[in-house]
Amino acid sequence: MTSADAAPAEPTRLVLIRHGESRSTVDRVVGGHRGCSGLTDRGVRQAKALRDRLARTGELASAKAVLTSVLPRAIETAEIIAPAFGGLEVEQRCELCEIHPGEGDGLTWEEFTTLYRPEGLASGNPYTAMAPEGESWASFFVRVGEALLRAAADHAGGTVVVVCHGGVVEGSFAGLGGLPL
Repeated sequence: MTSADAAPAEPTRLVLIRHGESRSTVDRVVGGHRGCSGLTDRGVRQAKALRDRLARTGELASAKAVLTSVLPRAIETAEIIAPAFGGLEVEQRCELCEIHPGEGDGLTWEEFTTLYRPEGLASGNPYTAMAPEGESWASFFVRVGEALLRAAADHAGGTVVVVCHGGVVEGSFAGLGGLPL
């Protein structure tokens, strides 16, 4: 058999799942490494409902890996849904975290906006860090793109479930889909 006769390689599939409702969202707190306090009761129910659906349908039963960020809201979600993947261990990777807010971590969003973005978050330059010691949107999207490409390479030909954050999902479109900032 020649290489031309070889069966085509299986495609690698990345499935991005946003965490359940978070305590930091409800409390309106910047939820980075310091500010994230996990899921609300509703967020736990959402994750359990997803786990039950995935177990019932088997739609991701072929998953080869479950990856998550190191933030509690994503870890909790990943650990709740992991049984639907046949007992795969959840691997934590910081590069799958939401944008790093730097010194703004743990502040209320009102405090954060007053201190670091009085003109509003959306009007900031994508190349400027959101707060001292934090990331810019541009560097965050590069981090996300690199992390997802690495996850795909690490598990080539398989399905990888990535339990992450809304910003990571958004960043995947820029990093992998070629959409502009």
